[in-house]
Amino acid sequence: MSKQELASFLRSRRERLRPEDVGLPSGPRRRTPGLRREEVAVLAHISTEYYVRLEQGRAPWPSAEVLAGIAGALRLTDAESDHLHLLAGTAPTRGRVHRRDVRPSILALLERLPQTAGFVTSAVFEVLAWNDLAAALMEDFALLDPRDRNLARRAFLDRTPPDKPLYGISDAAEFRLHVVMQLRATLARYPADPAVAELVEELRAGSADFARLWERNDVQASPALTKTFRHPLVGEVTVDCDSLTLTDRDQHLVLYSAPLGSPGAEALALLNVLGPGARL
Repeated sequence: MSKQELASFLRSRRERLRPEDVGLPSGPRRRTPGLRREEVAVLAHISTEYYVRLEQGRAPWPSAEVLAGIAGALRLTDAESDHLHLLAGTAPTRGRVHRRDVRPSILALLERLPQTAGFVTSAVFEVLAWNDLAAALMEDFALLDPRDRNLARRAFLDRTPPDKPLYGISDAAEFRLHVVMQLRATLARYPADPAVAELVEELRAGSADFARLWERNDVQASPALTKTFRHPLVGEVTVDCDSLTLTDRDQHLVLYSAPLGSPGAEALALLNVLGPGARL
């Protein structure tokens, strides 16, 4: 990428900020709009000389850590921070915490989905929202403490026999590997989020299986296209799996459905009648 493009982007983001936006006094003698370069440098914990050279397009390419500091100093949004890293040729590194609030439109969509179990997970596998059919198929998350709605904890820390995996799913081993790889990516995106680091450490300390998979450093998994649940009341329920990324909040909308007329569709229809208490 062009160093001049990076320089131009930095100048434009700096000039839009007012000193009071970052907790600095405005002072009486500001001739140009925005923050001064030395103010950005102090906020980003880098030298003024280096930042000036960045805006002049003359500095060496900055590291991801330096860019994360500059993104925080300039109050960049997630999209702007990703663009900054793209301009500099580094992977995005976010200093903020992952989001747990679900868009109202997604909450409404969950309730309108016909014959489809749907739920939303955070970047660390917290179940944030769900519809009644998801509760009937998996479990009634409303009865759980928010901490216990984390599917990563449930997959690795539940003391259940290997032949009775979480929700009786057919791909328990693949799901655990998926969890490990996604948490590795999440930790890279949110290095300053204590909740992410603490969850990873909790799983590494509490699960030898997680620790073993973590040490493999795998970063890419094949998506699960179908999944079979073994439900205590309706037996095996085979569903199609679709996971849609909600990029603005780094969340996933997970949908379980089945073709019309299939045994899976008939099982989902029965669970829809039984409701969230179907597993009780």
